[in-house]
Amino acid sequence: MNIEFVANRSLQTQLREKLVYFIRQGQFGENALPSSRRMAQALKISRNTVVAVYDGLMDEGYLISRDRRGIFVNPQVLDDNWHGLAADSRESSELALPVNWQGRLKIQPSSYRTLEKDPHWMDYPYPFIYGQVQPEEFPLYQWRDCSRQAQGKGHVKDWVEDYLDADNKELVMHIRQQVLNKRGIVASDDQVLITLGTQNSLSLLANLLADNTTTVGVEEPGYLDARHIFQQAKASISPLALDQDGVKTGKQLNDCDYVFVTPSHQFPTTVTMSLQRRKTLLQQAKADDFIIIEDDYESEVNFLTKPLPALKSLDNSGRVIYVGSFSKALSPGLRIGYLVADAQLIKQLRALRRLSYRHAPANNQQTLALFMGQGFYESHVRRMRGLYEEKWQLMQRGLEQYLPNCELHSTPGSFCFWLELPTGLTCQTLIKRAAEKGIFVEAGDALFMHPPKDKYFIRLGFSAIPKENILEGLKALGKVIKAI
Repeated sequence: MNIEFVANRSLQTQLREKLVYFIRQGQFGENALPSSRRMAQALKISRNTVVAVYDGLMDEGYLISRDRRGIFVNPQVLDDNWHGLAADSRESSELALPVNWQGRLKIQPSSYRTLEKDPHWMDYPYPFIYGQVQPEEFPLYQWRDCSRQAQGKGHVKDWVEDYLDADNKELVMHIRQQVLNKRGIVASDDQVLITLGTQNSLSLLANLLADNTTTVGVEEPGYLDARHIFQQAKASISPLALDQDGVKTGKQLNDCDYVFVTPSHQFPTTVTMSLQRRKTLLQQAKADDFIIIEDDYESEVNFLTKPLPALKSLDNSGRVIYVGSFSKALSPGLRIGYLVADAQLIKQLRALRRLSYRHAPANNQQTLALFMGQGFYESHVRRMRGLYEEKWQLMQRGLEQYLPNCELHSTPGSFCFWLELPTGLTCQTLIKRAAEKGIFVEAGDALFMHPPKDKYFIRLGFSAIPKENILEGLKALGKVIKAI
């Protein structure tokens, strides 16, 4: 039996997974499994490890022990596998023409342009990727402790049952007190909806509010998934020009029903919308009767001591829908976000969400509620603000020193840097050459609805790269640019 073990997982877990796989494949048949001593010798692991795995599989009904004969696969497991194989065999024996799925598709989301990211970006020494975190910086021990608490007898009743269309009350309370209050937003429980992240929030809004009679203004360049989500809902997309104060107000907004903005740090140019522009935008929303969708995606870990107030906090007419998530502060893999809007709208969004998935995973909600309630979230955010400020300063210094030929757009407190490349250098050429040197960078052209001619941009994130690698990576990137 050949089993290859990996270093970052327990031997017991890996052996159990492999044996379950072999059992399901029927590889042991009616023959006895190797004794624990022989298995341990063959795999060069502790006999105690093998015994523990055998005992566990017997407890779960996969294996049985027969006196003086050894350990065998439970015949009931073999019977279950046989029925499945027989059904598969019958299906495969019938010849049929393949389904013409292409002819049945009403939309083709796979054709939408996306940011091309190497799935192996973690293997790069210099991953200047945006929106990811260093695994080492995740508060693993505190999260694990809260997860254990959530799975204990005292809390399991709070999440093991279906919430129907409700959310975890403790989590909603902590979001209101620890997140929204710091952005100047006052909201009641019935004005908050838990989602699976920003994309999911926008998808719910698009399905509820948009159709082929709707016009949605989206920043140019801007968050391309917002563009795609509203396009999928048949809405017309209006690209909105920017200046040094954020999205321009005035004529370009006149025909919009909804305006999607990222005022804290414009995605991806990092421009912060000025306070006066925020007030002007709110005034025009009232005058022209449009709704503002505010994506405050970096607010939690903004290291500025006095960031500008959220648009939602300045809104006294209910015209701002506020979208946030825990992706930047904790992890994008957590997939927990939130929507804040008038109770009337949240009621309809909640009903719509119920038709799709009812609610976000209740165990994750309970774990996050405990994590926030016990003060771990706020302490983690404070620590990450200090780290990101240090990283931002290293990035700023390194870019000015090693990439002087690029036009740099940077804003303190942002999570990325937006660079215009030297004339004649395309994103794709740079990305390919940089990857050869272990440097991961992202092209910016997909973030434009109408990419400018003869101008190319890249985005450099720093949340996932170790701080000690930043200057070295930027120096190497500068050399790549000079060599092209």
